[in-house]
Amino acid sequence: AALFDHLVVLVSSAGRKTLFSAEERTAFVAAAIAQLENVSIELFDGLLVSEARRHGATVLVRGVRGAHDWDYEMQMAFANRRLEPTIDTVFLPPSSNMTLVSGSLVREVASLGGDVSSWVPAPVEAALKAKFGG
Repeated sequence: AALFDHLVVLVSSAGRKTLFSAEERTAFVAAAIAQLENVSIELFDGLLVSEARRHGATVLVRGVRGAHDWDYEMQMAFANRRLEPTIDTVFLPPSSNMTLVSGSLVREVASLGGDVSSWVPAPVEAALKAKFGG
């Protein structure tokens, strides 16, 4: 949010199977960004570059934790550039305490009753406890 005049967080309803529905994930992000005045959130279905184009975006911001993410994200950046040459991709690293955290790790720790409060916002922690009991 500090890098751009306005940031749109797009939550996809298409693709991979997730623990929480697209609507639930949208609500989690909305709670996490509520204090940021220049950030909005939207649920979408389809190609990311098509949605970005619809918003008049010129940049896609993607997080990269390590080499595995880098390979995947570079592949996606090249595909997105091929589909929409006017939109660039910018990669941002996470804070150092989040570098090794993944959704899989969070799900596993939460499912075993572990404390994930340092990795996820409070609404996500509560939803994980409700989902897995705890």
